[in-house]
Amino acid sequence: MTSRRAFLATLLAAGAAPRLGWADVGQPAYLAAAREPDGGFALFGLDEAGADMFRVPLPARGHAGAAHPTRAEAVAFARRPGRFALVVDCASGTVRHNLTPPEGLNFNGHGAFSPDGAVLFTSEQMADTSAGRIGMWDVRGGYRRIGAVDSGGIGPHDLRLMPDGLKLVIANGGIATDPATRDKLNLTTMRPNLTYLTLEGALAEQLDPLAGLHQNSIRHLALGADGTVGVAMQWQGEDGAAPPLIALHRPGRAALEPAEAPLEDELTMKGYAGSIAISGAGSEVAITSPKGGRIHRFAVEDGAFLGHVARADVCGLAPARTGFVASDGHGGLIALEGDRTRPLARQDRNWDNHLVALRG
Repeated sequence: MTSRRAFLATLLAAGAAPRLGWADVGQPAYLAAAREPDGGFALFGLDEAGADMFRVPLPARGHAGAAHPTRAEAVAFARRPGRFALVVDCASGTVRHNLTPPEGLNFNGHGAFSPDGAVLFTSEQMADTSAGRIGMWDVRGGYRRIGAVDSGGIGPHDLRLMPDGLKLVIANGGIATDPATRDKLNLTTMRPNLTYLTLEGALAEQLDPLAGLHQNSIRHLALGADGTVGVAMQWQGEDGAAPPLIALHRPGRAALEPAEAPLEDELTMKGYAGSIAISGAGSEVAITSPKGGRIHRFAVEDGAFLGHVARADVCGLAPARTGFVASDGHGGLIALEGDRTRPLARQDRNWDNHLVALRG
């Protein structure tokens, strides 16, 4: 009998059947979910200037997305804990597949493809215990479920494919939740971590939370071309604290390295980082806080604080050619280059949490 690991290796080597590529649909730059004026939800493809390139209705509120590396296909994930992920043909705007996790599991809003697009990896958790799983789906076989592995922690959220294409990095948030109410059940004992898995699911590396900050839930991730991982966190401890909400992990280092803003700026973030991105030029990393109405910028090289931008309900953040693009809950999109901002577009919709860069 063929082992799961051998089967995955075969899939990863074989790749996926060719279809229209991203260039065939105009090379959209970003994916973003939104609530529309009539109360419905949709996934949008956007160009670099923030203009709509396609729209696909969603059955409920969306969260993040994952783009196939070569063909014009994306997966839109439900807001966690969710029970749908839609595989969207971005050329036609149609839904090719509607993925549902096995009974007892929920999607947690994020996913990533293998380098050749043969396997989709999804962030999931057990509904009853919040134990983390990484689901695996055979793309060439019509997104057939082929198994799952331990995420290495509780409540995984974001996951990314590392630039070398050999590992996944996973943000295990550490929070156990009630599946019905989403109440947080273990805040005094929670322990988030940053975990690296091979594409076959073997544990490659695991990093503990920042010293003394086990209530700083690791939520979202950004990647630099050199393998640097940016980590965005959300504070679950006492109100009024001002812990660092961003950390970096550099290849070969044994620990996360926090990047801190001045106390007044840190307090303004209200303990919440919603998204994180590393700039297109690779020199800056930034986080957003919709609760604080802030974007904070840091130097990738040494974690130095570079400044802030005030923006009401800002959350989505993605790299642009040189800086960043950010979205807000009022339909706005802005470009951020150094300490300068400029408006890109404003649509009659409420952008959701994330702006996903497409690297076709």
